[in-house]
Amino acid sequence: QVQLVESGGGSVQAGGSLGLSCATSALIYASSCMAWFRQVPGKEREGVAAIDTGGNRPIYAESEAGRFTISADNAKNTVYLQMNNLKFEDTAMYYCASTRNPYGSSCDLGRARAYALWGQGTQVTVSS
Repeated sequence: QVQLVESGGGSVQAGGSLGLSCATSALIYASSCMAWFRQVPGKEREGVAAIDTGGNRPIYAESEAGRFTISADNAKNTVYLQMNNLKFEDTAMYYCASTRNPYGSSCDLGRARAYALWGQGTQVTVSS
């Protein structure tokens, strides 16, 4: 059973924008860190952005700050990633991930293994 459902990937030219969505259940969404990671073949999965759904506090990887925006809709149990000014090097499979965060700690973008649940991934392709 898929517990994190991603949507919104696709192809875009450099400089363009794409939005990703990750929908889940209320049980998974509540008091959790919801994050977006990305991966290209042959490389490790890297964190892009995360948000603590309890406190609505976003964090970003340094390279994406200012271009990407993560947001959360508590009513829909959905997290979004808006990606602007996309670059060729943003091309990757993007994964939504979730882990429990009952104490409202800062979300961890540095370790993919910190996240217990993963979506199936959605491809983002940026052409130069």
